Amino acid sequence: MQDAKLTAKAHDDHGTVIALNEQVTVGGDELLIVGGPCSVESLDQMEAIATRLGQRTIQALRGGVYKPRTSPYAFQGMGEAGLAILDRVRRRYHLPVITEVMAIHQIEAIAAHADALQVGSRNMQNFDLLKALGKVDKPIVLKRGLAATIQELVMAAEYIAAHGNPNIILCERGIRSFDTYTRNVLDLGAVVALKQITHLPVIVDPSHAAGKRELVPNLARAAIAAGADGLMIECHPVPEESVSDARQALSLEDMAALVESLRPIATAVGRRMPEAIAPQEPALV
Repeated sequence: MQDAKLTAKAHDDHGTVIALNEQVTVGGDELLIVGGPCSVESLDQMEAIATRLGQRTIQALRGGVYKPRTSPYAFQGMGEAGLAILDRVRRRYHLPVITEVMAIHQIEAIAAHADALQVGSRNMQNFDLLKALGKVDKPIVLKRGLAATIQELVMAAEYIAAHGNPNIILCERGIRSFDTYTRNVLDLGAVVALKQITHLPVIVDPSHAAGKRELVPNLARAAIAAGADGLMIECHPVPEESVSDARQALSLEDMAALVESLRPIATAVGRRMPEAIAPQEPALV
């Protein structure tokens, strides 16, 4: 990819490590596990996840507050109220937060409350948004488009890098196919290819690929075996009651069990699971 001047790998050992905060990184030997719901619904919901999983199972918290939905009548997220919830949980439980940005005018508010900004699959080639994110001093999680090629994903990352922000995390989340059994087809070949083509960290979202919670654990384990630098997995205190994507969300107990099952696979491929951190007293905020 001759046009990938900034994101292409210069040599075999060329790899970028990106910091989400002072303690949490992605792209090195240690894997990154991101967990949380599709949508932020309440403070109680997010605190339940942080209390059960934070610092022991997951290293970063995900949750959408601006939601692109196929139907205009579906839940679109809590907006600024959701951002306030994320910021409170982030500071109280010492967890970096990742949330989606859909438009340029949202960037400033989200960057003030989150540690990384996510570009969803529908916006992967929103070039004006990518250019604007190039001016942001926060990591960007760039999800592969619904039917995007590997080259298109890399060049979307190049837009962000070319406008000044080198801290880009690529995310394989499945692509569309003729098969309707799974929501999307998880392209683990893309993970292998991206690790050879670029120096950027690559994580995998098996939840959106599968669309069915019973498929997520095996896909997650396969992703780590294929060389992914981390995982982004949907989980919810009561999955069946999730306001969006309930079918693919894991329970908090299943999420913890899944992460524990990754340890021997990580060791086999020369990676490390993050060490369990003793719980800290939540900060008073």
